[in-house]
Formats: sequence, structure tokens, C-alpha cells
Amino acid sequence: MRTIYKKLMMVVANRKVQEADIHRALVETLYASPASLAIGALAGLVISMTMAFISRDLLVWISAGMISLIALGRIISAVYYYRQKRSQESASYHFWGNVYELGAWAYAAMLGVQAFVTLIRFDDPAIHMLSVLLAVGYAAGIAGRNAGRVEIAVGQVCLALLPTAAGLWLAGGQGYHVLAVILLVMVLGMAEISRTTHRIVVEALRGKRQKSLLATKYERLARQDSLTGIENRMAMQIRLRDAFDASDSPQDRLAVLWMDLDRFKEVNDSQGHMMGDALLITVAEKISALLAGRGYVARFGGDEFVILCPGVGLKEAQPLADDILATFGCGVDVGPHHLPVTASIGIAVGPQDGQDVDELLQHADLALYEAKTRGRNCAVPFARVMKERFNRIHEIERGLRLALEQEELAVWFQPIFDVQSGQIHICEALLRWRHPVLGAVSPGEFIPIAESMGLIEAITHYVIRQACREAVNWPEDVRVAVNISPISLRSGELPSAIISALLESGLAPSRLELEVTESIFLHDDGQTHQMLQDLQKIGLRMVLDDFGTGYSSLSYLRSYRFDSIKIDRCFLRGIVTSREDQAIVRAVGHMADALDMEIVAEGIETIEQLDYVRLAGIHNVQGFLMSPARTADEVMEMIAQGIRIKDAMARRRDEIRARCA
Repeated sequence: MRTIYKKLMMVVANRKVQEADIHRALVETLYASPASLAIGALAGLVISMTMAFISRDLLVWISAGMISLIALGRIISAVYYYRQKRSQESASYHFWGNVYELGAWAYAAMLGVQAFVTLIRFDDPAIHMLSVLLAVGYAAGIAGRNAGRVEIAVGQVCLALLPTAAGLWLAGGQGYHVLAVILLVMVLGMAEISRTTHRIVVEALRGKRQKSLLATKYERLARQDSLTGIENRMAMQIRLRDAFDASDSPQDRLAVLWMDLDRFKEVNDSQGHMMGDALLITVAEKISALLAGRGYVARFGGDEFVILCPGVGLKEAQPLADDILATFGCGVDVGPHHLPVTASIGIAVGPQDGQDVDELLQHADLALYEAKTRGRNCAVPFARVMKERFNRIHEIERGLRLALEQEELAVWFQPIFDVQSGQIHICEALLRWRHPVLGAVSPGEFIPIAESMGLIEAITHYVIRQACREAVNWPEDVRVAVNISPISLRSGELPSAIISALLESGLAPSRLELEVTESIFLHDDGQTHQMLQDLQKIGLRMVLDDFGTGYSSLSYLRSYRFDSIKIDRCFLRGIVTSREDQAIVRAVGHMADALDMEIVAEGIETIEQLDYVRLAGIHNVQGFLMSPARTADEVMEMIAQGIRIKDAMARRRDEIRARCA
């Protein structure tokens, strides 16, 4: 019942506000045309003075003077109304309506009295014509002009015409009697005209009011986030633009904090979207309460929130960001559920971090990205190096698509030597790219970008095709190895791409090795295992790369059948002095022999490292001591010349001396 009562009271209150607005608009119609008011007053003044001059009667002079004074007062009140209109409260409209009503009735009454006096005191047809014409003309005009306030219009018509009709009747004569009756009929007709016009005006005002309310409602909905009730992206962008436009000085500060929730997707996936929505509502409420008038918050979509703080610099924005981090640092309680989410925040402060809305928001977003890369649950202010890195990434993204389309990516090969024979046993295919503007770009830089762009699968297929085309020209005892991204394994398109490359090139499957890291097994649902087994069945060799750097490499060796493993270079750096690294390398060598697997030591850069891995029973070695990655033609030449480890080392020393010279 209480809820129903509140709703009824709200309806009544809204109706009262609407009626007050309509009343205000009706009062404004009275003063809407000051020119017509002045013209009517001037006409009454001229005609009244003319009748007084013709009649030379004191009473007519007095009535003419009173009409002039009333007309002057009405004009002055209209001027004063317009001067004070913008500063008046709604209650003052009642006052101005009463002022107009008093003046209108006084003026109409004086016209009626003047007509009555002249009709019964004089026999001059000219004076009669002027007095009747003035009263009738004024009444006819006022019936429409003042229809916004129908009581004023009808009252003026009656005050002007009824005395005139009485004067005509008393003045005698059949024609005058007919005219008096006509004036009485005109009173009724003009009253009806006023009422009809008033109804049309009120309906129009109500319709306009409804449209205005609907427009306001739709505008509010367009600026409001439908889930949380706070502002949305469009509203915040408008607010930001207004803040920039209202800035009086180029030094006026404006802080933007771009925040999103860490691990929000995990909440959505594990708890469901309803819980995710409830979390977003709770976060919006907490941020709004935390700001407490210090700024504005908007939801930009998903779990992203943007906070705007006018007049705030980095010195004040950082503590605010710390307060937000502390609020969500221990997770968020949503009803009976505790959700382990934290926040990451990027901070940008105008004008130094952005001269317009788009630039400031972009830089806050870049700072947020930096906060994510630093481990999340932190706030990071924008720095110009972020912009430079963003521009470089953008340039790499744009160039990478073009390079892949035009096959500008170069596949080089790094030889892997057999320790016993010293000959080249395997060549690992490595991607090289020279950007037309940036120059040589490291695979360690552009491969992660390619993965984020969704290009890594196409790049992997391209490398496999190129590697097979080159390897088919090598001796049959030399294999080629290709690194496979976990994304390519999960896509399901890898087997068909490999088979197509083998058929196209004619390379035997046993000469192709696929190097994978143990990260591919972290989220294995069985598909990866099955795919590796299927590829091994057609003769391909499987190599576990970066062995020893993960959490459970030994369990993978038990669960998956690999043909070879590669010891990560981190175990070779301190092999000469570190007893731990020595023990690990020896253990891996013995384990590989026991499991009937080949083993490759990568990252060999010194003779001491080479000697130790040879003594440890390692089968193959790879590293800059023997050879860096080379072009396909250079590797083909080395294979054709039968280059061994000692020869490769000598060639490498000559290359270094030539470069230093």
C-alpha cells in the first residue's frame, strides 16, 4: 500500500508541475506580443483624444486621459516583465498574470464607459462611430490575443461591449437598437471564440510538455548505462568534451582514470552472467560512494569504468587510484558470495597527457594496458614511452599483414650439429622480417603481436611450406625443425597444412620435426594429445622444446612420446661453474638415453660449453659458437661443402673478425 501511495503522490506531483508549467506558458502568451499591446494602446489614445477634441467635453477629456494613463502603465509593466523574466521564480508568474489582468480589465472598462458616455451625451454621428468602432475593434482583437487566459479575454469583451450596447440602446433609433442587439450576440460569439482558442492553446502546450518530458527521458536513457545506472560512454565523452571547452586556461588540469576488473571473465565463466552483472552493479556503487563528489564515473562497456576528475592533477589522482585499489584489493562481496577480483587503473592528466578528448582517453587506456602487463592490481600513470611503444606495435601490425600477404617474411635456418660426426644433422627454421620503416624486427617482438592479431596460424603454415620446399633439396639424412605455436595446435588446421606442404614439396614426413613447448599441455582437453599422435603416425618427429623451464616436464615425458628434447639455454650459461647445472645436464643426457630419445643442447656460445655437453653425452648442439641463423642459400652451401663443427667455428671466428675490423 505504501508503494502504491508513493506512486500516486508522484503522479499528483508531476501533474501539479505540469499544470504550473502550462500556467506559466499561458501567462507568457499575454506578454508574447508587446508590439500589438503598444499598437492597441496607441489606437485607443488617438481615437479617445480625437473624440475629446471634437466634443470639447470635460468628461470625455477625463476618460481619454485615464485611458492614456492605463495604456502607458500596461506598456511599462510589459517592458519591466521582459527585463525581469529570466530571474523570476515560478511563483512570480501569478503576480504578473494578476498585473496584466488588472490592467486589461481597467482598460476595457474605460473603453466601455467612454462609449456609453459619448453615446448618451452627444448626438454627433462621428463621435458615436469612433467610440463604437474603438470598443468593437478592441473586443474583437482581444478575444483572440488573450485567449490564453480565457477569463481575461471574456471579461474584457464584456466590459468593452456591454456598456457600448447599453449606450446604443439608450441613444434611441431603430438602427442603434439593431446594433445593440448585434453587440450582445457578438459578446457570446467572442466568448466562444476565446474558449475554443484557449482549449487549443492548452492542448498544444500539454502536447509540447509531454514531448519535452519524453525528450528529456530519452536523453537521460541515452546517457545512462542500463545495467549500473551510472553514465555511459557517450555521456562521459560529452562531459569530457564540455570540460575541455569550458577550460579557461590551457593549464587547467583534468584527470582521467581508466579502470577495469582483473579476472572478471573468470567470474562470468564460472559464476554465470547474472553474477557478473551483480558484480558490475556493486563495483559502480562502490566507486560512486568512494568519489563522494570528487569526480564522475561512467561504465564504458564490459568491466571497464572511466573516472573523470576536473581540476585534479597527477598528485591528487594517484591517491584516489590507490583508494580504489584498496577498495577492491581483497575482492568484492556480492550478496553471500566473495569474488576474488581486483582492479587495474591507467591514469592520464590533461593537458600534458592529452590536448583533446580522444587523445586523453587513448593515453589513459595505454596506461591501463601497462598496468595489466605489470601484473595487474596496480595504478600506472601515462608516460610518453607508452605512446611510442603503441605506435611501434601499430606499425608492426600494419606491416605484418602486408608482409604475410606479399610473402615478405624470410625463413632462415640455424644448423644443429651432430656431436659425434660433427656434421649438420638438423636445421631449425627461424623467421626473419625486415620492416620497411622499422628495419629488422625480432621474432620475439612480432610473434606475440601476430598471436594477438590472429595471424600466427597463417604464419606457421607459411613457415612449414617454406621449410619443406628448402629441406627437400638437402641430403636425406638432414632434417628440418619448425616451431609450432600452441594456438596452431588448438586450431585443428595444422595437420592438413602439414600434409599439404609435404605433398607439395615431396619431403619425407620423417625429415620434418615439430618443436613444441610444454605450455601446449596446460589446457589440453585431449585434442592436442590426439593430434600429436596422429602426426607421429604419419612419420613426423616430435621435439619438446625449452625442456626444464616448466613445472612438470617429467610428467609430460611419461604421458607423451617425444622423439627428441632440447635443453634450454639457461642451463648452459653457467655449465662450467655451476654444479647444479652440470648435474641437470648429465641427468637429462642419461634420461634421454634411457628413453631412447635424441637430445639437443641449444645456446652453445663457448668452447667450454661445447666440451662439457660432449662429455655429458649430448647428441646434438646448436648455438652461435658454430653458426647463427642463415639464409637458405647459405645453409645449402654449408651442407654441400660438408661443413663440420670445427669448420663452422672457424668460419664464425672469421666473420666476427671481419665485422670488428
